[in-house]
Amino acid sequence: MRLTSLDVFRGMTVATMILVNMASLPDDDKKYLWLDHAPWHGWTIADLVFPFFLYIIGVSMAFSLAKYTSGDAPATKHVYVQIIRRSLILFGLGLILNNLIWNYNITDPKLFANLDRLRIMGVLQRIGISFLCASIAVLSLSKRNIWILSIGILVGYWLILAFIPALDNADGIFTKAGNFGAYIDRLIITPAHLHKGSGNQSDPEGLFGTLPAISSILFGYLTGAWLKIQSVNSRTSSNLLIFGLAAVVIGLLWNGIFPINKKLWTSSFVLFTTGAGLISLAACYELVDVRKYRNWFKPFEIMGLNAIFIYVASIVLIKLIMVNQIGKDKQAVSVYNLLREQLFGWAGVLNSGLLFAIATVLLWLGVAYLMYHRRWFLKI
Repeated sequence: MRLTSLDVFRGMTVATMILVNMASLPDDDKKYLWLDHAPWHGWTIADLVFPFFLYIIGVSMAFSLAKYTSGDAPATKHVYVQIIRRSLILFGLGLILNNLIWNYNITDPKLFANLDRLRIMGVLQRIGISFLCASIAVLSLSKRNIWILSIGILVGYWLILAFIPALDNADGIFTKAGNFGAYIDRLIITPAHLHKGSGNQSDPEGLFGTLPAISSILFGYLTGAWLKIQSVNSRTSSNLLIFGLAAVVIGLLWNGIFPINKKLWTSSFVLFTTGAGLISLAACYELVDVRKYRNWFKPFEIMGLNAIFIYVASIVLIKLIMVNQIGKDKQAVSVYNLLREQLFGWAGVLNSGLLFAIATVLLWLGVAYLMYHRRWFLKI
């Protein structure tokens, strides 16, 4: 069984990721803030993309591991080897995107440059680790115990961050440097290998913050496991919507004592974004699987079928056009700014960034169509 609505949801998430990445200009006063990440507490559209990816992975897991979780086939050593292999590939791709092999400057490429300052964690690294842990949980535990584990992680993470401050910083329990997770990252990963934007004091995809991300995947798995036994009708869509609204409300209520924060991946953030994911999946499920408006959403379905390729390739393109410059000294301008100004400068700074982002989404849609037409599907 394959949910076309899930492919559509995945494609929408990829398209949104490209949009927010390309529309967020370096200058705070020259971009639409709703397309940029929240500076600290709070959320924007951009903050939904990463948790949606994890949630979608969890839903997919309910179908890809179905024969093992249902007892139709044993989870052999080979199954675990494949899970570990996929996790390592994701982690390795993340390191490459963090500048392991190439510094993205095509006029002065440096192989294996700055390894002593290489950032270890990142989006794909967190996906790899959380996928590994969630997969083992799914193959080892009953659904009841998965619920207990998922909620236990969120409650435990809240108690740790709320009551244990960083032992080497007194800024505050929910600050960038003062939270316990940042302390663990400084202790294990070491500051030199943390995110440079934080002054090497923390990492938005740090090791400790990956713990609640496991719950993001497990909640997706529980959604998928529930969907597998439901009839394809509007009642199922309505139930998804109700569950989603409930999770959003609980997340907002928890926000009062444990702020919604993507960089900390707080428990309230997990519930809020899981709820948003349920609501989004409910809409896709109703329109695509129930009402059969599949052709309307075909572009997103096609993007969703090659999500990992488009994700990695789009990040490489972003780095290339942001880092490389045309001209020298004070006259130098990034390829990104040059293209944006030449193509869409007539629309003003704010709108030119947005239009360039939309054009980039269409570019990758074209790539996805080509791959789909040739039946090229990249799987890890």
